[in-house]
Amino acid sequence: KENMSPMEYCDREVNKFIDLAKFMNCSFDDFIRTTEERHKKASAALWQKLVDNDQIYLSKYSGWYAVSDEAYYDESEITTNEKGDKVATSSGAKVEWMEEESYFFRLSAWQQPLLDYYKNNPDAVAPQSRMNEVLRFIEGGLHDLSVSRTTFSWGIPVPGDEKHVMYVWLDALTNYLSALGYPDNTPDMKNFWPADLHMVGKDILRFHAIYWPAFLMAADIAPPKRVFAHGWILSGTQKMSKSLGNTLIPEELVGLYGLDQLRYFLLREVSFGQDGSFTHEAMQQRMSHDLANDFGNLAQRVLSFIYKHCDTRLPKIGDLLAADLNMLDAAGPALLETVREKLDKQEFHRALEAIWAVIRQANVYVDEQAPWGLRKTDTVRMETVLGVLTEVIRRLALLALPYMPESCGRLLDQLAVPQDQRNYATLDDQIHIVSGAVIDQPVGVFPRYQPPEAAE
Repeated sequence: KENMSPMEYCDREVNKFIDLAKFMNCSFDDFIRTTEERHKKASAALWQKLVDNDQIYLSKYSGWYAVSDEAYYDESEITTNEKGDKVATSSGAKVEWMEEESYFFRLSAWQQPLLDYYKNNPDAVAPQSRMNEVLRFIEGGLHDLSVSRTTFSWGIPVPGDEKHVMYVWLDALTNYLSALGYPDNTPDMKNFWPADLHMVGKDILRFHAIYWPAFLMAADIAPPKRVFAHGWILSGTQKMSKSLGNTLIPEELVGLYGLDQLRYFLLREVSFGQDGSFTHEAMQQRMSHDLANDFGNLAQRVLSFIYKHCDTRLPKIGDLLAADLNMLDAAGPALLETVREKLDKQEFHRALEAIWAVIRQANVYVDEQAPWGLRKTDTVRMETVLGVLTEVIRRLALLALPYMPESCGRLLDQLAVPQDQRNYATLDDQIHIVSGAVIDQPVGVFPRYQPPEAAE
């Protein structure tokens, strides 16, 4: 339809993915395309290793194939839609009967090894509902997998038989190794394989949790330590669809609510691993309540008070009372360990819950210690309370930094925290805020939601 070659089309489309990652302030160490030479080299090497290990053989294939899914489906996975077309039940993609000469991977031989592997590594697929799905599929019986195509040329040629191209999933999955320099014994291969985590959408779980570990084990390579399958963002209660007109455009949402606010919502509102619902009402509630009222109000009232009543300098901390020690302890190493534990399980929303529990505790601490009252009766104690609060806010901002890098970065700027001190090594039981450091007049980093007409 576009009157373009596949390569021209991909050259154009790839920038949309790169630009969106940059727009959403998502950092990545590498971006690999499967048309790169390093990937072609790695894919050919993996194919040859499988051939050498007698894991690939030539035969003929026939079955129901969905072009858009790049997948064959069993008869049990096919249904007929309202137009009378045969489609894949899981995706709705149209399927057609295909017959061609094909190379096959001996997937059937890996049924029991995969079951044994997952029995010995119960956290290798998460969440648990997805592990159950994977086990059911394997227990239902694995058949040898067609791993080459002759009906088109877009792909990586099969070594020694270039009328075939590799099945896209054998080729594409190999990019995890390609990016590390496989088949060479590079430092990255030594340091980063087996991967700690593959983060994938739930609709491609089968390829990552069944085919991929089987390919790897058949090639004498360790499988990844974990595959985590995330869910989908729903528009209200419905799956997004152009025909329904309920798609959510990231650029529009960022323009309406702010980038960090959207990032926070998506990671806080949704139980990661499940489908999650986006509604404007819920977004506005999180923005105004969690961000503006809780975290934003805490930082703004403390820093504004310091700027006005401490000669624009961070206060000096004196003797600590039990209430101060409890507050510092709540935001201390134990909180970091809790956050790490939740992140290790991809429970991003739980990590944020733990951070926000301390934010709420800090707001209670402000009210109970009432520095505005101490200003009239005990300025030494007032400065100690404010010093404790600035240290607590520093720690909270560091923990929230990966979620909201721009906003928390600005907050750390206002606390005069140097760039080289913005790391988890400083989340210990020591006070790192520098007394006497001059601060600028604070500016709120988490505004309340205002409807567009109210802001005009």
